[in-house]
This record gives sequence, C-alpha cells and structure tokens, in this order.
Amino acid sequence: MKKGLFFFLLFTLTFSSFSQTYIEGKVITNTNEILVGASVYLNNTTIGTTTNNKGEFQLRVNKGTYDLVVSFIGYTTSRITINTNSKINFLTVKLNPESNILDEVVLRKTKYDDEWKYSLNRFKNLFLGRTKLAYQCEILNPKVLHFEYNNKTGELIADAREPLKIKHNGLGYLITYDLVSFSIKNQRLFFSGYARYSNLKKNVRKKWKRNRLEAYNGSQMHFLRSLLKNDLTKDGFLINQFRRELNPERPTDAEIKTARELISLQNNTLDFSKKITNPITVIDSARLVLQNSRKPKYIDYLYKRNVPYNEMISFKKQTPYLDFENYLSIIYKNEKEEENYLIGMFGKKKLASGLQTSSIVLIKGKTIIDPTGILVSPDAIFVEGYWAFESFANMLPLNYQPSNTQNK
Repeated sequence: MKKGLFFFLLFTLTFSSFSQTYIEGKVITNTNEILVGASVYLNNTTIGTTTNNKGEFQLRVNKGTYDLVVSFIGYTTSRITINTNSKINFLTVKLNPESNILDEVVLRKTKYDDEWKYSLNRFKNLFLGRTKLAYQCEILNPKVLHFEYNNKTGELIADAREPLKIKHNGLGYLITYDLVSFSIKNQRLFFSGYARYSNLKKNVRKKWKRNRLEAYNGSQMHFLRSLLKNDLTKDGFLINQFRRELNPERPTDAEIKTARELISLQNNTLDFSKKITNPITVIDSARLVLQNSRKPKYIDYLYKRNVPYNEMISFKKQTPYLDFENYLSIIYKNEKEEENYLIGMFGKKKLASGLQTSSIVLIKGKTIIDPTGILVSPDAIFVEGYWAFESFANMLPLNYQPSNTQNK
C-alpha cells in the first residue's frame, strides 16, 4: 500500500433549514451541584458558550441535527445528538467525575525529558501536519500531553489530561480540542476528538479569510460539498478510479521473513554490495528475495477517468451516500502542492505535478454524506496523498462557508 497517514474526527452536524431555534439547558454534577463555566458547544463549529452562575446555557442555532458537547475539567465529557426539527425540552446535562486513577498514573509517569520533547515534536508533525498553516499553530498547553511508545510494535500513543488549547495564527482561531485518541503505527495515523473553534478577534482579518479559503479549496469538505451539488468539474476536481493489487514481482511477506531469518544466521560474513541476478545457492536465493522485497508491495491500475457522478454517490430515501468501488483518485487542479509535501516525511523529494492528488477507499462500505461536507462515519474511509498531508491544521469548522459575507 502507498505510504500515507489516515485520520478521523468525531462529528455530526446537519443543517436542514435556515430557520433558527434555541438549545437551552443546565449542567450539573451527578450529585446535582451546578457547574459554572462548563463548556457547551456544537462539535467542530464556532458555535458555543459557557454556563452562567446558575449553570445554564443557551445556543441559537439553525434547525437541524447537532452533536452537543458539554465538558468541564475533572468530569467526563458528555456528547448528545440533538434534532432541533423536533420540539426540544429544557436539557439537564449531568456530568460524572472522571476516574482519578488514570490521571494519577499519567502524572506520575510523565517526565518532560528529551524523550518527551522528541515525542511532542513528532506529535505536532503528525497531528497538526507539516503544511504552511501547521507552522502557524501553537499548542499553548503541551504539558497536558502524555506519550507511550512501544518498542516492539513501533506504536506511539498520546493522551491528554485536559483539552488541548491550540492558537491558530494562520486561520485566526483559538481551538479547544478534547483529544479522545491518538496513535501512529506502521505509518498509519488515527486521531479523534471534539473541537470548539473561536475567532481570535471579533473582526476576521483579510489574511485569515484568504487562508481559510485556501484551506477550504481542494479539501475533503470542498470535495464532498461539490459532489452533493454535482459541481465537481466546475469546482476544479478531476476524479479517476483505480484498483490496487499485490505486486507479483515482490516476494510474499512469509518469503521475506524466511529469507531474513536465513541471512541472520550467516554472522555478517556476506558481501551485500554484490547484486544477485542468477542465484546458485540457497543463500543467494534468500538475498535475491530481500533485493526484490524493496519493490512496491502493491501496484495501482487506473481503469477509469472522469468517473461519472452516479458512480460515486447513491441515495436511499433522499439520504446521500458516498458509494464507489475500489479506489478514487481525487485531483484538485486549481492549487499546486506545497514544498513540504514534495519533500515528504523522510526527506525523499517527489516530482511536482502542479496538482493536489489524494486517494480514498471505503473500508466499511457506502457511508452517509452530511450536507455540511463531512461523512457521518468519518472512520469509514482511508485517506492517502494530499489530504493526509494537510492533517488537523488545515481543517475548518463545519459551519464555514467560502464567501465574504458568511466566513465563520
């Protein structure tokens, strides 16, 4: 498989109309004590507030379905799906205290030494990404992070005792991110969490508007919104389709393992500078296997250009689904790749194509597309290429609209 980073966020947000209503309620503990200053927001949006001195809150929203997130330090975060198309009663949200056991363990084990600093730098590169915008992000409270590294599996796991505070100077947001999970293993990245966006200033600067639009153009959100409108060509997208198959010229994993075990018994007496073409001995055959193991494990076969609209999307009772076979190659023609993308994670520079190319594969079958431009089950796909490169720093709140009058 091509090397890539894969990630997902937890979110649901559906705007079904532009008529507005209110979500109101009160936040208390499991012992009925009011919580003043609890954070209440619609996940991955700029819509949120904190509870007043009575523990109460009120959010004015467009009618639709939302993920309401309620959090308070020391208590378990509550996530409630709300459909405002139906009558909403005054909500009473009860938060339970978190178990202190995990926090005590994390506090005791976290050492802010060189190893922690190395893990933090790796976390930033993977979570925030390596784009121009990523370098304009600052994690204000990095010491809430705790890292565990497994030497045997090569897996890095991150936990956070408190929500991360991320100042995004490039997009003009202060982001509160409640990290649910983060892990990187075999160059596959998974992270999930809840995000609340707030503008850094009351008036959005021209630079931020420009950067937000640039982040939006060619993004997964842009693609899904364009797909729903059947405007992919108009919006600068070219969609091709390919299948991925095992490379018949590369040895199997079992053959490679056997060859490595055999070579390891030779006590480093072999001359590896000599290339094997016609193996004579068993050792020669093992070395040839290892030579061929450097070949790509998979080969991609392009078989369809300009994939038709109805071969990427299907409908069930007017609900849209992302629905396609094999892999989609999604090419955005209106922006070039960034230099850091061409360099890659490991310093090997790619040739510039002048296009941003991503690929996706469905791993759970067809999946519902939300009108905001996200997937209801965001872990239903693997993402490779440019979208994987962009990561968290290039993501926008779900209520973002690319117009001068509606930028959020």
